[in-house]
Amino acid sequence: MGCAALLWGWLLLGCSWGPGLPAVGAAALSTTYVLDDAGGLGRQFDGIGAVSGGGATSRLLVNYQEPYRSQILDYLFKPNFGASLHILKVEIGGDGQSTDGTEPSHMHYANDENYFRGYEWWLMKEAKKRNPKIKLIGLPWTFPAWIGKGENWPYDYPDVTAYYIVSWILGAKQYHDLDIDYVGIWNERAFSSKYIKVLRQSLDRLGLRNIGIIAADGDWNISKEMIVDPYLNDAVEVVGAHYPGTKTVPNALLTKKKLWSSEDYSTFNDEVGAGCWARILNQNYVNGNMTSTIAWNLVASYYEELPFGRCGLMTAQEPWSGHYKVEAPIWITAHTTQFTQPGWSYLQVDGHLEGGGSFVALTDGLGNLTIIIETMTHNHSQCIRPPLPHFSVTPQRATFNLKGSFYMVETLQVWHSRLGFESGNSSLFQQLHPVKVWKGSFSLDLNMNEVYTLTTLKTGQKCGYPEPPPPQPFPSNYKDDFNIRNPPFSEAPNFADQTGVFEYFINASDPGDHVFTLRQVVVQRPITWASDADQTISLIGNFQWVNMTVTCDIYIEKQHDGGVFIAGRVDSGGIYVRRTKGVFFWVFADGTYRVTGDLAGEEILMKGLSGVRDNAWHTLTLNIQGTSTSGLLNGYPLWENVTISEPSNGWAAIGTRSFEFAQFDNFHVEAS
Repeated sequence: MGCAALLWGWLLLGCSWGPGLPAVGAAALSTTYVLDDAGGLGRQFDGIGAVSGGGATSRLLVNYQEPYRSQILDYLFKPNFGASLHILKVEIGGDGQSTDGTEPSHMHYANDENYFRGYEWWLMKEAKKRNPKIKLIGLPWTFPAWIGKGENWPYDYPDVTAYYIVSWILGAKQYHDLDIDYVGIWNERAFSSKYIKVLRQSLDRLGLRNIGIIAADGDWNISKEMIVDPYLNDAVEVVGAHYPGTKTVPNALLTKKKLWSSEDYSTFNDEVGAGCWARILNQNYVNGNMTSTIAWNLVASYYEELPFGRCGLMTAQEPWSGHYKVEAPIWITAHTTQFTQPGWSYLQVDGHLEGGGSFVALTDGLGNLTIIIETMTHNHSQCIRPPLPHFSVTPQRATFNLKGSFYMVETLQVWHSRLGFESGNSSLFQQLHPVKVWKGSFSLDLNMNEVYTLTTLKTGQKCGYPEPPPPQPFPSNYKDDFNIRNPPFSEAPNFADQTGVFEYFINASDPGDHVFTLRQVVVQRPITWASDADQTISLIGNFQWVNMTVTCDIYIEKQHDGGVFIAGRVDSGGIYVRRTKGVFFWVFADGTYRVTGDLAGEEILMKGLSGVRDNAWHTLTLNIQGTSTSGLLNGYPLWENVTISEPSNGWAAIGTRSFEFAQFDNFHVEAS
């Protein structure tokens, strides 16, 4: 629903169109800036976007119930509503750990294709549903093992890797009617000039010439090769760098290509995070000629205690309660996205404000003008990386002289945000009284930590939904029997895979109670991006849990040395998954069991014989109370009174001894 003028619409959506706060008093410093299009325009603006993936950062979003899930999506993608994003970049899942979890590949094996795994397909369709013009980008972080043919490297067989990536692009169109606009190489890892050329040839051969290649999604170094290799230069449409600190390099400019900050931000989404985002949205262009900035990540929809918790434009990490939070970066984004579009052009201006801060001015070439001003101070706009050199900002008066085709502008709409750090009282994306332009000139008094948008467009809106439900912890009594014939997603709700991929499975050979199960399906270590564990593991629950009883039916498929575990008090995941500790109850196909204090299985607390065998169902129960833990097999005590000192709290988990097939059913956890 849009912002309606009808009374019901106002009540329901709470749209803000009225006058807001007055400007501050006259400032000591006064400077005049000229905006003129008569001598030509600057670079073309390519849009503002965000990343879903890299990795598993939208994991919990798909499990939200309606209407909350659609509300979150509206805040992200709906034009003239909230963030109104121009670009959605998604991970091309590769079965490997890519920061906060693993995302499944469309081809686990060379002879396997499935374009319905994971949730990125769904997310791209939801984004397109709201904004048909949104640009879509795919980028791999990891690759399935078969692509490397035994090596942890995707470039030895460039034809194979290109085939894999092109298959994803073709699958997006064939199965979801999604047109991918850009594709990347390998996130923040080495690039191969040969592979880039092979990928370009593969796309062209299939008539996909309109799909641009972004490279190399790391630093600017590829530009050195591009300026001496015309074939490479031709193959690459966009030079994309990550966390450039608003700076580019001479070689990148010499390529004459679009320059993007193709991943940026990664900062906790409080007011300082909003200040970081406001500063780089302007200064990536002002300092670095970058015409697009893409935030990692889109929405913090993963367990907060995983690495980089809440580093999203908004927070939606409680599908069980429906609670979400529209954070300040959403409204900072709106200052640019609601008043520009890809295809607009920047004006040729310096963009640095005399008293600190920056401004950009853009036009659609049809007479519309949008000016975005930010006055973020150093301590209130630090991003997670790179380090921010010192600078100072003071109150100032800015006078703008409009010339060329803008001289006839008489009125500018004004939108304003003030980030309140000490008071905690921020004013976000408020519409002020319009500014009258007198003989092509107007003045503004700017204070610190403010964002202004001045625009000829009258389409801006601050929309909202009623408050979502209040936050609630993960249910302390949680069950899943995985009995779902046609699941909407390939993964069971709330399970967060950290190494390996756990998918719904129909076990047609089982005549009994285990037809519908959850199966770990990655049987070779993928081409990794992070340090995936040697074991597979999927987390679930509340990190604050102390005492718990975890029960699960398990089925070992790998003969001789196969094995599975259930676990509690699991203390870490993501890129740190190899060092995960907790209480792990393992059973193995050779009839033995172990209790360990770590995922690696090195800290052995108890071991013995269990009688468990492969290709048979067994029920494991792990009970943790205080400093003592015990385990049951098929309802009978197998071991008890094992003393544990740490960790003192953590998630529940399931997993396997190696990259191997195994099944799980009737998961149940009771915790406190």
